[in-house]
Amino acid sequence: MRAWKYASTSGGLENNLVLHTTEPLPKPTSKQHLIKVLFVGLNPVDYKPAEAPVVGRLIVGRGATPGFDVAGRIVVPAEGSDLVEGQLVFGAASSNPMAGGALAEYTAAPVETILPIPEGVDPVDLAGSPIAGVTAYGSLVPYIKPGSRVFINGGSGGTGTYGIQIAKVCGAHVTVSCSTRNVDLCRSLGADNVLDYTASPILDQLRAAAKLDGPFDHVVDNVFSDPDLFYQAHTYTTPDARFIEVAGSPSVSFVRFAVGGSVLPGFLGGGKRRFSVFMADAGKKEPLQEVARWVKEGKVKPVTDRVFPMEQAVEAFRRLKTGRAVGKIIVDVGGEKATRR
Repeated sequence: MRAWKYASTSGGLENNLVLHTTEPLPKPTSKQHLIKVLFVGLNPVDYKPAEAPVVGRLIVGRGATPGFDVAGRIVVPAEGSDLVEGQLVFGAASSNPMAGGALAEYTAAPVETILPIPEGVDPVDLAGSPIAGVTAYGSLVPYIKPGSRVFINGGSGGTGTYGIQIAKVCGAHVTVSCSTRNVDLCRSLGADNVLDYTASPILDQLRAAAKLDGPFDHVVDNVFSDPDLFYQAHTYTTPDARFIEVAGSPSVSFVRFAVGGSVLPGFLGGGKRRFSVFMADAGKKEPLQEVARWVKEGKVKPVTDRVFPMEQAVEAFRRLKTGRAVGKIIVDVGGEKATRR
């Protein structure tokens, strides 16, 4: 089978990817499905940990295949599974947060991370949902209720486009940030208020919005562009608000920020609002089941930036690393779709 692999991340993971054409098929355990891969959705987690100086060496080893988000067909179901040969499925190719393995023509995926695709839903629409959908769900749904005032920093990326729609499904009032070119997109997804970060500092706009319409009850940061969004959160949020950071990385600056936000009290230079870092758990099926149901019902419409053919996976990663993708970047492993913008 064909599989993309890398044995180093020096100079960037994408510059070390090699398309192997004679890789053996994976041998699933009794608790894994053998899946013929149709589509793979790319995420920052596919390269950020691997490119970290220390963690990366543990991941790469003798060679690794990137990719967590997968949509495909069951070839051999796991023992005792209700899924059957030929059934369309989606989910995470691995439960290991440091190693994916989806960017190949076949993958062996754990039972607990794979779900059936609802009838009538295009596999490409769910191929990018496992990481982004679960992240948006987990950073919002447990904390908000109808009428909650929510701010999402970064509304046009993969997680942000899911976040806007999930928050609206929950009945929240949603304010998001994005650049000028994506304002209309965010509004079309349901955002009640859109802040253009190219117009003036987001913190100033948030304070003005809070003064005009009331403080925010919940904040999700998909960007990590300005630590003061947390340290000054008390100037635009309610006393009980929570600030959730999802744009994590193994970088020293982020680790310092996360530790400070979690440990330091306000009088020692920490923030004055509750803080947590969210990491998606691919083993939790409920969020993915809900996202898939909402997609089928038309309440959530996945946004795809571009679909790249299997042979252009390197270009797909380069697009991902620009940080300018609108929605999800998908790799068409099975040759199902033509490249599209």
